[in-house]
Amino acid sequence: MTSSDVTTLALGRVNRHLRLDTLVRLRWLAIAGQSLAVAGVHFGLGYSLPFGWCFTAIAVSSWLNIALRIRFPLSHRLKPGAATALLAFDIVQLSVLLYLTGGLQNPFSILLLAPVMISATALPPQRTLLLGVIAIAAATLVTLVHLPLPWAGPDRPFLPPHYQIGSWVALVLGLGFTGIYAWRVAKEARDLSDALAATELVLAREQHLSQLDGLAAAAAHELGTPLATIALVAKELARLAPPDGEMADDIALLREQVERCRGILGKLASLQDDDGGPLDRLGLRLLIEEAAGPQRPFGVPFEIVMIGEKPEPVCRRNPGMIYGLGNIVDNAVDFARSTVTITAEWNQEQVMLTIADDGPGFPPDVLLRAGDPYLTDGASETRAGGGLGLGLFIAKTLLERGGAAIEFSNLPAPATGACVRMIWLREAFEIEVPPAGPNKAEPAILHRVGS
Repeated sequence: MTSSDVTTLALGRVNRHLRLDTLVRLRWLAIAGQSLAVAGVHFGLGYSLPFGWCFTAIAVSSWLNIALRIRFPLSHRLKPGAATALLAFDIVQLSVLLYLTGGLQNPFSILLLAPVMISATALPPQRTLLLGVIAIAAATLVTLVHLPLPWAGPDRPFLPPHYQIGSWVALVLGLGFTGIYAWRVAKEARDLSDALAATELVLAREQHLSQLDGLAAAAAHELGTPLATIALVAKELARLAPPDGEMADDIALLREQVERCRGILGKLASLQDDDGGPLDRLGLRLLIEEAAGPQRPFGVPFEIVMIGEKPEPVCRRNPGMIYGLGNIVDNAVDFARSTVTITAEWNQEQVMLTIADDGPGFPPDVLLRAGDPYLTDGASETRAGGGLGLGLFIAKTLLERGGAAIEFSNLPAPATGACVRMIWLREAFEIEVPPAGPNKAEPAILHRVGS
């Protein structure tokens, strides 16, 4: 694999999306701190502040957290737009609290740095810049317009405008410095991860090519002698048989097929020299067959449904993707009662693969954490006695590294069974395949294949 091949791969960038669970846990921590601070100032120190409005702002943040917990599983990864929106909400909510409690005179105003730092470590620079602008705008607004700083007694402290401007400048400089520093540190970590992933891919491909070379050499050695014997016998038969006899056509076909076998062996022997050849590319149907094929002997029939316009998507052979799909199919076979359905759909924008079984499905507590490693707390045992730990985690990681977004769910009632849906952008699915020549759009196809 060349360096250009490596750079065209996404190399795990899909996997860097923020986990929703991370933001939710951080927000719960912020809610606890805000509640303790407001209650401590109001009841502990006896300072006057708009207690009801402060706890209303805190309650809104709590309601958002509860809604996110109900709507999404713990392992859900946020797209950059959704993560930016949630972090922007945190900035606005904190700004409302600062407006109610003295603006930038409040020492807790330094917490406006937190959402921008989180963004700098996990989101693109453009998103971080947007959040920085929102934080600066919020800081400016609460500097100009705010309720008095909570205090006891009639003599409230008065901070001169120059001090407040200095606090604003310090906050803006802090946003810039910490944001750039956090982004640089995270970028170095990402670059190191990319280098390790690239090395892993190169080693895996070299090992694969070495195995193919060995297999091709063994096949050429083992099949060369029988083919030579068959060719010699066919030649003798052609010499002895009458040219216009009944066997002439059959003998000619035999000699033609022998030459074809020799040609195939020649291609296998030169596999490394012709950039992989046709054996290094898989159509979507062949990808499914190669991943699911080892599970056919276990007695559970497969139903493969292909929906889309010809030609079907073609990807370069990826052992990680094949292993990931095979692991999910294996899981479906283990828990299926009578059948496993594999549905492949594609259009110009995306490729979607759905693997469903008619078994008991995911228990609710397992569904929330499906795909997480070390899921061995007993809940994983409830699905027909199987485990949903490292195997499914590795499969999910390999597929996400290949550009797939993965969703775990149960089939809607009255049907029963688990459903795993994988979605690729078509350009990511076909990222290593050279573009084909112009083709006419062919009508949509829909066909089913049983086992």
